Amino acid sequence: MAKEKSSSVKPEKKEKKSEDGKIAKKEHKKDKKEKKEKLAAVLTGDVSDKLLKVIEEASAEKKEKKDKKSKKDKSEESEPVKDVEMERADIIVPVVEAKKEQIAVAEGGDILVPFATPLANEKVTKKALKTVKKGAKSKCLKRGVKEVVKAIRKAPASTSSAPHGLVILAADISPMDVISHIPVLCEDQNIPYIFVQSRAELGAAGGTKRPTSVVMIVPTLGKGKKSKDGKDGGKEKEKDDEALKESYEDLVKAVKSVS
Repeated sequence: MAKEKSSSVKPEKKEKKSEDGKIAKKEHKKDKKEKKEKLAAVLTGDVSDKLLKVIEEASAEKKEKKDKKSKKDKSEESEPVKDVEMERADIIVPVVEAKKEQIAVAEGGDILVPFATPLANEKVTKKALKTVKKGAKSKCLKRGVKEVVKAIRKAPASTSSAPHGLVILAADISPMDVISHIPVLCEDQNIPYIFVQSRAELGAAGGTKRPTSVVMIVPTLGKGKKSKDGKDGGKEKEKDDEALKESYEDLVKAVKSVS
């Protein structure tokens, strides 16, 4: 009988313990829910607004500080650059002005080569172009750098009173190295030379559509050649030769007076 009593008591105790545990769990869950609800209420209430304001103010201060630093850095960098630019301007401006004074410009606006001396004035230019036209008509003209250089080198030794030919150069040539060596060759061979302002006018006078950098008038070049009619020493050719000789001599005198 005693054993039966003890066995009946044990399950009753177990049932009580399980019920107590369930009640405790329920209470714990309730406490958690209450705490969460309180926190949510706090965050959604006035406290959350205050926190947001504080965060916004802090972020605005950080941005202001960054902007101020960036402005300072930019100002520090720009100040020395401005000083350097001003120094460069002070150096460049007088140099450019000096170069402008040294550079000669043609009437059409083209820049003339710096070694264009002697440079023909209007009267001498007209004489030179007329003589070139007469030389082209009498076939006493060399055109272009190659032909002129060959003619100068092959020319016999001439005197200042009776030069073998006369060279006319265009002063508006670019690059200038194309004709820079020709004046030296002319001086070595005692051949007079002169510059005119326009290569286009020089080419037109020489009977070519293209601009010409240099021509050489050689009066003796057309001697012995047949005229257009196929006759030696025709009247027309004699007239042309005489006209060329006269204008050539006048041009040589004008070039010597200019140089």
